[in-house]
Amino acid sequence: MDPAKLAGVGLRYAVDGAVATVTLDRRETRNAQTPAMWRVLAEIGAEVPDDVRVVVVRGEGHSFSAGLDRRMLSPGGDDGDDGDDGETLAQLVALGSAKFSERVDAFQQGFLWLRDPRFVSIAAIQGYAIGAGFQLALSCDLRVATDDAQLAMKETALGLVPDLTGTKPLVDCVGYARALEICVTGRMVGAREAAEIGLVTAVVSRSELRATIADLTVALLAAPVGAVRDTKALLQAAAGRSLEDQRRAERETQYDRLRQLAGG
Repeated sequence: MDPAKLAGVGLRYAVDGAVATVTLDRRETRNAQTPAMWRVLAEIGAEVPDDVRVVVVRGEGHSFSAGLDRRMLSPGGDDGDDGDDGETLAQLVALGSAKFSERVDAFQQGFLWLRDPRFVSIAAIQGYAIGAGFQLALSCDLRVATDDAQLAMKETALGLVPDLTGTKPLVDCVGYARALEICVTGRMVGAREAAEIGLVTAVVSRSELRATIADLTVALLAAPVGAVRDTKALLQAAAGRSLEDQRRAERETQYDRLRQLAGG
């Protein structure tokens, strides 16, 4: 992807063998997100090479992402220099229900691709992961946080709801009651609590974050690619299946695995 296009929306993207890294790089706004950024994230997702097995999402500077760019709350809009097309919330609502839904669906694609069974996605969280930043982290399969990380879902405090695919993984991680409390209060969830309630898999110091992500990546790459992809697909579908349906899926998947191992 064109580096200038990426830079224009505050992103960097690199592929090194089996590992792809997406970096939010708007440190002057604590990596606040825009519609233009979401569109390019979706484009990145559409072109991830099939041999990529791990995708790391990180933020440059002090924070992972402080959430929605505040210009989106402005009634008049601001085209700025990052290609956000002046898409304020007011302008989006003015499109009408059907077009609004279509537009937000396009934004959500920038988050959905991180769930692709072809790879395991990891959010490397430092500092703030607020609102859209929290939802981006929730889109990843695994989350590693620094000990000073703060996570929050602030949309309700603004009179909004989380709409960038974050509600389901939040409930899946912590359950309905805790998810409701986190969203409605908008409170900060510190790294230690996040680990205790299942939002993050590990808490480390800032100086250890890169090495921890690197070690985790090596561990994820150790197992055969087909087994990892099929296991992720099984686990993703488990919550929506009955035990009977899930164990049937296990049998069918295992048969396919054994056939592939036998060269059939």
